[in-house]
Amino acid sequence: MSEQLLPRAAAINDISGFGKCSLTVALPVLSACGVETACLPTAVLSTHTGGIKGYTFRDLTEDMRAFYQHWLALGIHFDALYSGYLGSVEQADIVAEMFAAFKKQGSLLLVDPAMADHGRYYAMLDQRMARGQARLCAMADVIVPNLTEAAFLLGEEYRPGICVEKELRSVCERLCALGAKAVVLTGVHFDQEELGACCFDSATGAFDVYLTPRVPGAYHGTGDVYASVLLGGLLNGKTLPESMALAADFVYESLVRTRSQGTDERFGVDFEHGLALLSQRMLRREV
Repeated sequence: MSEQLLPRAAAINDISGFGKCSLTVALPVLSACGVETACLPTAVLSTHTGGIKGYTFRDLTEDMRAFYQHWLALGIHFDALYSGYLGSVEQADIVAEMFAAFKKQGSLLLVDPAMADHGRYYAMLDQRMARGQARLCAMADVIVPNLTEAAFLLGEEYRPGICVEKELRSVCERLCALGAKAVVLTGVHFDQEELGACCFDSATGAFDVYLTPRVPGAYHGTGDVYASVLLGGLLNGKTLPESMALAADFVYESLVRTRSQGTDERFGVDFEHGLALLSQRMLRREV
């Protein structure tokens, strides 16, 4: 097989035809980061499920194992595997099998345990998915939960409100105790003016916070944009704090553009106009 020139990632997520989330975000964002990206679709939907009714849904669970086993048979190497929204515990079990197989090749494992927000599980998910995602997080090098998902992964009740840095560090440490090597916790805010994330590296004990101005609204797909840029940064040799900052800035700029356009919040953010600048930032040593 010919020499691999670009870092290569496999993205495991659904395809929502409209709404700019999951694989329809991960593929263009990672490509802009200079990452060759394969995809393992878990389901195909006409739109995402957040605030949109009447969507179609085609489950692809029966195809997932054959997908990754074919890749193994071809001897394909992935520098990273990146899992997002999963529709069932069975899918989480299959992804765990895939992680175990490719981890032997040294692949970085990034898990976005996309299952809940604002204190509630997404449609069709419950605490069984929290257990399934916790199993994947235990295998991961980096996990990217929001505050709700962090609470559910730890088997705790979600507590809304202003964050306290000491408590955030404790949450990250306890998430790493599940098995993950590093955590990027999103949705962090110490007031109503800024919003961002914190990261914790269990190997060094380093804890960092990065915030941007808060943009009003509840736009769908921003978590997928964030996790994709974060992975792109890591695969381009950026540190975890640098990648966290790149992701936060990119999401913030996308939100500002989208709000100025008056786009329906359900339809995702204008990340497309920022891809050229993102590519340039990935080539810089500083962020």
